[in-house]
Amino acid sequence: MPKNVKLPWIKVGYKYFSKEGPKGLKVEPIARKVGKSKSSFYHLFADLEAFTEVLLAYHLLQAKEITDKIQACEQMMPDMIPVLLEATEDLLFNRQLRIHRDNPDFKTCFEETNKLLATSISPIWIAALGLEGQSYLADLVLNLTIENFYLSITEETLTAEWLVAYLDNIRLMVREMIKNKA
Repeated sequence: MPKNVKLPWIKVGYKYFSKEGPKGLKVEPIARKVGKSKSSFYHLFADLEAFTEVLLAYHLLQAKEITDKIQACEQMMPDMIPVLLEATEDLLFNRQLRIHRDNPDFKTCFEETNKLLATSISPIWIAALGLEGQSYLADLVLNLTIENFYLSITEETLTAEWLVAYLDNIRLMVREMIKNKA
């Protein structure tokens, strides 16, 4: 875990990145929000590149906490919806990583967080979609769902209602695929 003196900077930078991506990482507005001087930032992080590395490491820690909570869920709905809503800022951070994955560090972090998510959600996902015994198909659908999910979410649309409808649509699509295959 980052040192306590760095944590306010990290939380503010994390929030800015979640909303605006890398263009939101500007020292002066972050320092203003933290209530410190710009020189304090540079004393702690050297430069924006070093700060961004710390944010990516923090995001991986956040992702691990979220996946632990997901693993404790028994069902996709309703158990997992509150976990996802509690993690809105983290999901939006991951969305920015997805959008800016032309940056190799962002791409790596995005892929690592998705691996964590896929591993934690897999048993619930398979059961929710009725794909027991078809883990390969469940994984393919999950990968497409994750990709589309990050293209679709915004701070305004990431609500319980939207999540339920989104997951219901995925389940409906899978049922139709299975029905049409038979």
